[in-house]
Amino acid sequence: MDSGLVGAGKQLLHVDIYIDEHQPSRGILALLSRLRPNWKAQDIQMKTFTEGITNQLIGCYVGSLLEPGCVLVRLYGKMTELYVNRDHEVEMFQILHAHRCGPEIYCSFQNGICYEFVRGTVLDDKLLRQPSIYRLIAAEMGKIHSIQPKSGRPVKPVLWTKMSHFLKLVQSSVSSSPAGQWYIGSSADLQKVPSFKTLSQEMESLKRHLSEIDSPTVLCHNDLLTKNIIYNEKEGMVKFIDYEYADYNYQAFDIGNHFNEFAGVNDVNYDLYPSWELQRDWLTAYLESYKHSTGREVTVMEAEVTQLYIQVCKFSLVLLLEGLEYLNIMRLAYAFQQHPYVCRAVEWRGGNISPSYFNNLLFQLAPPTQRKPNHPQLTHHCSNFDGLHLS
Repeated sequence: MDSGLVGAGKQLLHVDIYIDEHQPSRGILALLSRLRPNWKAQDIQMKTFTEGITNQLIGCYVGSLLEPGCVLVRLYGKMTELYVNRDHEVEMFQILHAHRCGPEIYCSFQNGICYEFVRGTVLDDKLLRQPSIYRLIAAEMGKIHSIQPKSGRPVKPVLWTKMSHFLKLVQSSVSSSPAGQWYIGSSADLQKVPSFKTLSQEMESLKRHLSEIDSPTVLCHNDLLTKNIIYNEKEGMVKFIDYEYADYNYQAFDIGNHFNEFAGVNDVNYDLYPSWELQRDWLTAYLESYKHSTGREVTVMEAEVTQLYIQVCKFSLVLLLEGLEYLNIMRLAYAFQQHPYVCRAVEWRGGNISPSYFNNLLFQLAPPTQRKPNHPQLTHHCSNFDGLHLS
C-alpha cells in the first residue's frame, strides 16, 4: 500500500484469527502464541481498558503491565469500517512510529490490531491545563504536523470528505428506518433537527469560508481529546494514541478541536475554554516545535502567534456554532441507530453520554437563524474577525 507519506509502506504481519468480542480470551491467547511465543498461557494476564461502541481494548502482559513487551489488543466495533479506513489507520501507526511519535504496531487480525503499550498516565482535565504538560502537547503536535508527504505530492484536507461521508451515512440510515425510530428524543426536539439539504448547504458555506483562511494542510490527529493523550512524568514526555481519524487536515482545525476539549465532553463548561494567555503560550510552544521540526528558524514572532490564534479561533468557534462537529455527531447518530441498546447511555469519546446530551448536540446543528452563540470567550475574541459568521 502507498499512503504517499514518509515512513509508510512496511508490510505488516497479518494473523488469520477472529476474536469473539464477548469471549475474547481464547482468541487472544491464540494470537499471543504467534506474537509472544515465550509467554506461557497460564502466566498471561489481561486487563480491559475500554468497552465502548467503537472499539474494545485489552492489555496483555506477564508479570507487570509496566514491563516491556506488553501487548494491546484492539477489537474493532461492529460496522466501524463504514466510517473508519482500517488500512489507512495501519499506515498512520507505521508513519507515526517511524517518526518516534507513536507506538509500534505488531500485527493485524480479522477484526482488530495489536500494538505496543504506551506507558504513562491518561490525561485528565486538570493535567491538560498545567503549563509544563500543555507545552509538551503543543510541541508533540508541532512535531506530528511537520511530517511531510513523500515526493512533495500535494495533499488535500480530509475534513470535507469526512463530513460528506458521515452525512451520507446518517441520511442512508434514517431513510431506511421507519419514521422517527432513528431518533430517541421528543417529537418537539425532532423538529429542531435540520434537513439533510440544510446541513449540506451549511457544509458548503463552511467550506467556502474556512478555505479562505489559508490554514496550512498538515498531518493531523483529528481527535485529540484528553483520553487520547498519554503523559509519562518520569520521561517528561507525552504521546498521542488512537489514529482512527489521523490524516491530512487543516492545521488550525487540529489545534481548535483540541482547545474545545478543554471545556469537557460530558459536563461541558466553556468557562474552561483556554484563555488568551494560555492559548498564546500554547501556540508559541507549538510554533517553536513546528518550525524546528521543519528545519526553519525557531524564533517565533508575535505576529505569527496572532495569525495562528485568529485561524484557530475561527475553526474552534465554527466547530461549536456551525456544526463542524458533524464528524462526531454523525458517528454518534449512526451508532444510536445501529445499536438501540445504547440509548440509555453510551461510552463515546471517553465518557458516558446520555440521550438528552445527544439531543443537545443535534440541536447545535440547527440553522444559524435558530441558534444563538453561547461561547462568551470565543465570541469576545472573534467578534471582530472579518467574515466570521456569528448569527
